[in-house]
Amino acid sequence: MFVFRTTILSLFAAWTLLFAEPPITLSVDLTDAPRRLTHASLSIPAKPGPLTLLYPKWVPGEHGPTGPIADLVDLEIKAGGKPLAWRRDPVDMYAFHCEVPPGAASVDVSLSFVSPPKTEGFSSGASATTELAVLSWNQVLLYPAGVAADAVIYKAKLQVPKQWRYATALPVERESGDSVNFAPASLTTLVDSPLLAGRHFRTEDLNVGSAPRHYLHLAADSREALELSQSVLSAYERLVRETGVLFGARHYGRYDFLVTLSDHVAHFGLEHHESSDDRLPEMAMVDEPVRKLHAGLLPHEMAHSWNGKYRRPVGLATPDYQKPMLGELLWVYEGLTTYLGDILTARSGLVTPDEFRQSLALDAAGMDLIAGRRWRPLADTAIGAQVLYGSRDDWSNLRRGVDFYPEGALIWLDADVTIRTLSKGRKSLDDFCFRFFGGQSGAPAVKPYTLEDVISELNAVQPHDWRAFFEERVYRPTPRAPLGGIEAGGWRLVYRESPSPYTNWRQDERREADLTWSIGLSLKDDGTVLDVVPGRAADKAGIAPATQMIAVNGRQFSTRVLRQALAAAKASSEPIELLMKNGEYYRTYRVDCHDGEKYPWLERDSSRPDLLTEIIRPRG
Repeated sequence: MFVFRTTILSLFAAWTLLFAEPPITLSVDLTDAPRRLTHASLSIPAKPGPLTLLYPKWVPGEHGPTGPIADLVDLEIKAGGKPLAWRRDPVDMYAFHCEVPPGAASVDVSLSFVSPPKTEGFSSGASATTELAVLSWNQVLLYPAGVAADAVIYKAKLQVPKQWRYATALPVERESGDSVNFAPASLTTLVDSPLLAGRHFRTEDLNVGSAPRHYLHLAADSREALELSQSVLSAYERLVRETGVLFGARHYGRYDFLVTLSDHVAHFGLEHHESSDDRLPEMAMVDEPVRKLHAGLLPHEMAHSWNGKYRRPVGLATPDYQKPMLGELLWVYEGLTTYLGDILTARSGLVTPDEFRQSLALDAAGMDLIAGRRWRPLADTAIGAQVLYGSRDDWSNLRRGVDFYPEGALIWLDADVTIRTLSKGRKSLDDFCFRFFGGQSGAPAVKPYTLEDVISELNAVQPHDWRAFFEERVYRPTPRAPLGGIEAGGWRLVYRESPSPYTNWRQDERREADLTWSIGLSLKDDGTVLDVVPGRAADKAGIAPATQMIAVNGRQFSTRVLRQALAAAKASSEPIELLMKNGEYYRTYRVDCHDGEKYPWLERDSSRPDLLTEIIRPRG
C-alpha cells in the first residue's frame, strides 16, 4: 500500500539511542487532511523548572521568517497528565514558556495545524485537498530552546488516510496498516524530509544503472493527471544522468522527487537535501504547453541538493530555525541554481533548444525593462528577499522583486560564456560546478561558502578579475540587464510583433496580456492593470497599476480589442483612448503608442560562435 524508504540506522543514530537523551516522540495524524487539518502530539524530555519551546520560524529554502505560526491551533501542554499554563513570548511570537513541575521528566504537547484554502505562499500556502496532502514536519512540532537542530532527535509516527499512499526521504522503521513508524532522525533531517501522500499516486524508478537510486513520486487530484508519457519519463532519467555529469558526486543515499499535481495547492518548489517538494498544476505532466512552462521546476530544485543544501552561503547555514538568515548571496544560491536548472532542463530534453531560448528571451527582456534597477542593485534584492517575496504586483517594475533569480541566471550565463571565451573553449562553468559542488559522494552534509570561496574557485578554473565582474553586475545599480552572456554567446535580444509560443503559453496560463514592451503595461483578462513601466506610453499618459481598463477607443475592453487598437495605431498619429476605472472614478486617457505590439526573441548573431547552443548540449 505504501511507497516508502527503509535504511539501516546510521552509527550516529544508534549512538543516540544508546547514550543520548531520549528522543522526542512525534505522532502526526493526517486523516483529517481532506478538511485541511493535521493533528499532532509530542512527548518532549524535560527537567523541572522553566522550559521554552520553539515553533520553527525561519524555514530553510524560503529565505524568510515564514513559519506559519498563525495556523498553529489547539495548543495544550501537560506534565503527568495535568495541564500546564503556558504563555507566548511577548517579543518572539514563536516561543512558548512554561514551568515543568517537580518530578516530571517530560512534557506532553498536543496541537493542530490548519492548511489555508488559498494557494498564495510557499509551504505555508494551501497544501491539502480531498485527494492529497503534503506534510511539512516543521509545521506540526515544537522543539526545546537552546539546542542546535542537529542535536535534537525525533522519533516520528504517522497515520495516513485509508487507501492513500505516501513517499518521503525519511527512513522508515516499520509500518502497520495505515500507520508508519520512522527511524530516529535529527530535527534537521526531519524538517528536511517532507512527506507526500494521496489517493491517486504513482511512483517511477528513474534507475540509470548505478547507485544511488532516484524516484519520481506523483500525487494528483485525478488519475488522468498521472498519465505522463514514456518520453517525459525518459527526460527525467536523463536529468539524473546530467546532474551526475555536471557535479560528479551525489551527497545523498537516495533522491525522491515529491510532485504534487493540483490546481488547489500553492505552486512552487522547495529544495531538500535528499528530496524536493515540487507543486504543479494538475495537468502539468500531461498537457504539453503547461508541462513545458513548468519543466524547469524539478531540475532547479534538484540542483539545490548541491547548491543550497550541500554547499550553502554562510549566512544561510544557521544552527536552528530561530536565528535570522542573511540572504546577500542568494544571487549565488538561487541565481546560479536558476541558471543550472535552466540548462539542465534543456540538456535533459524536457524542453527543446528553441523553447529554452524563448524562455531566456523573456527573462532577459523583463530584466532589461526594470526601472528599479536604476536605484536598486541586485544585491539589495537578495538582502531584502524576505520583504520582497510578499511584495505586490503594482509598481513592481519600479520597486524590483526577487530579481536575483532571473537576473542572477543572466549573470551566471555571462560568467559561463566568459570562461569559455577566455579559455578558448577548454573550460566552462561546468568545471567550476564539478570542483565547487562535487567532491566525495556520501551522506548529506553542509559545507558553507563565502563570496571569497566562489571567487577563488572561479579563478582556479579560469583566471579573471571575478571580483570586479560581480561588483559591476551585482553590487551597483545598472541601467541595463547583464546581456553579455547572450551577446557573446552568439545571440542578440530582439523584438518582434508576434509573441513566441512560450510567451503565449505563459499569457494563457496567467490569463493576462503582457504588453510591457509596447504600450508599457501588463493586465489581466478582466482589464485589471497589474503594473506599469515607468517611461513607457501608458505611464506617460498617467495610467496607474491596480486600475481597470473599461473601454478602448469607445469599445468595451477585451485583450483582443486592445491589441487591435495597438495594431491600428501604427498607421495613425491619433492616440489610443482608454477609459479607466480607478476606485469609484472613471477617466479617459490618451495614449501615444504607434509601434504596435512588441515581444522578445533571441536572434542568431552569425558573427560570433554559437556558445549558447553548446552550453545546452547534452553531456550524459
